Amino acid sequence: MPTFPLFRALAHRNFRLFFFGQGLSLIGTWLQQVAMSWLTYRLSGSALLLGFVTFCQYIAVLLLAPVAGVLADRVDRRRALLITQSMMLAQALTLTVLTATGSVAVWHIAALAMVLGCASAFDIPLRHAMIARLVADRAHLPNAIALNSLLINCARVVGPALAGILIASVGESICFGLNTLSFGAVLYALTQMRWGAASAPSPAAGWFASWLEGAKSAFGFRPIRAALLLIALISGTVGTYSTLMPVFAKDVFGGDAHTLGALLSAAGSGALLSALYLASRHTTHGLDRVILIAGTTAALSMLAFAHSTRYALALPLLVTLGAGLIAAQASIQTLVQTLVDDDKRGRVMSLYTMAFLGTLPFGNLTAGAVARYAGEATAFTLNACVCLAGLLVFWKALPGLRIDARPGPSKTLDPET
Repeated sequence: MPTFPLFRALAHRNFRLFFFGQGLSLIGTWLQQVAMSWLTYRLSGSALLLGFVTFCQYIAVLLLAPVAGVLADRVDRRRALLITQSMMLAQALTLTVLTATGSVAVWHIAALAMVLGCASAFDIPLRHAMIARLVADRAHLPNAIALNSLLINCARVVGPALAGILIASVGESICFGLNTLSFGAVLYALTQMRWGAASAPSPAAGWFASWLEGAKSAFGFRPIRAALLLIALISGTVGTYSTLMPVFAKDVFGGDAHTLGALLSAAGSGALLSALYLASRHTTHGLDRVILIAGTTAALSMLAFAHSTRYALALPLLVTLGAGLIAAQASIQTLVQTLVDDDKRGRVMSLYTMAFLGTLPFGNLTAGAVARYAGEATAFTLNACVCLAGLLVFWKALPGLRIDARPGPSKTLDPET
């Protein structure tokens, strides 16, 4: 199938199925995320409970991801994804029924967020590990990762904007219902994929020994270790921005669900621009500099947004925040996927998932607590400053990391080679 260079990974049938099926599902996911946040704040009026609900969703990722990583290297990933996606469908359906019947309470949202987190803890490492098998040509793997990021960020633009309209005109239940239906697309795509060979045989070692092998592979190699620590830092600080958006939308800018959707879509627009840029790249060389510049841009934008009381200024600041955040996160994922050995991919990507999403529960809970007692501006300021300090440490360590990553023609952080 002929494709433009920007979309070269779509030449692979399995990746095309994944791309279009996942695209519809991700829009539904964002509909649900915005509706859950707005519903929580509407019912409770508490920034702390906003952080608590997000904590419930992501704490399971931190606790279960090590098991999920070993599983991802031992099972048929497509069949396992059919199970996790079906669990998410059931969670969305339950939320739909509870909200539509008017019986939903904050504890329901928190409990169902935890169910979603348990399914996601297995689903995310499985999807990350499977992407490498969706493209037959390894040279197309960075483009596949970038296109996956592009897909996610298209949904970040469409989903929140649509959610704002639907919540204001119909209510939250329609968002949960549409998310339930959207899982049909990805389930269909998974059933239609063709595999030339079975998954790799299960490792001979036990589960703990197998996990330990993956952990040593990741943390024993300085560039991967640094990448995991950096994604944990960025996600746990700047990555928490969306949790407090209902507070800014309602209390700072005096808006409603439309305002919340517009704020999140602005960040999604910036993220989409970054995803397009990364998809257009043909090499991983120079991604270390992209991470530094993008991370710094995101943190400074968060700092400026924290002290902005003008809605017209807040929107472009969120565009730059979203652009910087996604460019940094997607670049780190690309480097980890490029540096990791295929036989340990599931386990290492589970550690990536722990770093990427496992810090969010504590970051969100902390942000919610600080916002409750010191104000949302203070919460954003603190997170931005911590992120900038961590990026400074990464910048100081970068020359040594480039040297360590140099062995092997495809495993390099050096932008000059």
